[in-house]
Amino acid sequence: MQFEVLTLFPELFPGAVAHGVTGRALSSGVVGLTLHNLRDYTHDRHRQVDDVPYGGGAGMVLKPEPIFEAVRARQGSGPVILLSPQGELFNQRIARELAQQPDLYLICGRYEGVDDRVASHLVDRELSIGDYVLTGGELAALVVIDAVSRLIPGVLGAQASPLDESFAEKLLEYPHYTRPPVFEGHAVPDVLLSGHHAEIERWRRQQAEARTKRRRPDLLS
Repeated sequence: MQFEVLTLFPELFPGAVAHGVTGRALSSGVVGLTLHNLRDYTHDRHRQVDDVPYGGGAGMVLKPEPIFEAVRARQGSGPVILLSPQGELFNQRIARELAQQPDLYLICGRYEGVDDRVASHLVDRELSIGDYVLTGGELAALVVIDAVSRLIPGVLGAQASPLDESFAEKLLEYPHYTRPPVFEGHAVPDVLLSGHHAEIERWRRQQAEARTKRRRPDLLS
């Protein structure tokens, strides 16, 4: 999987994904990351990428020309994605869909937003990571890179791991415990120490369903 990121701040990458599982995937070449500075696609001496919004209003808007030029210069064939608060809410289902692609091109918005002709006539998909506003799309891009990368074969050590996690079956994940068996008077559930795998699986399923019903009932609807 190859990720390409168009950003005003390439120094923010690889950031968190340079460490742990995703860091090893980048180092081994299982996952690739190419950064493009939006200012490299401008042609004026000030390297201007934004301008005032038509109709007035606060803030500046990213201009369409450098974004269109950058995307048209790409080598990949996978979807072009704009990270935006107005986008479809990113979730595990979408992460699985994107993990099937050969490459992804991620556009990081900034300032007041991006000229809407980018969303309307250039990108394949617009994604949001939540109902809140960030100062830019770079953090959202890192979230997408991390969530998608760990679904790529060879990135995680245990291939069963992604299948058992939260949201894999529209359920939150069951509780996990490790040593010691008792900590400050709080004991690990007996079933997990029993060695009865069928009982353990049944308990985990029950716990996942109960936790989802209590914390995220919307997933069950």
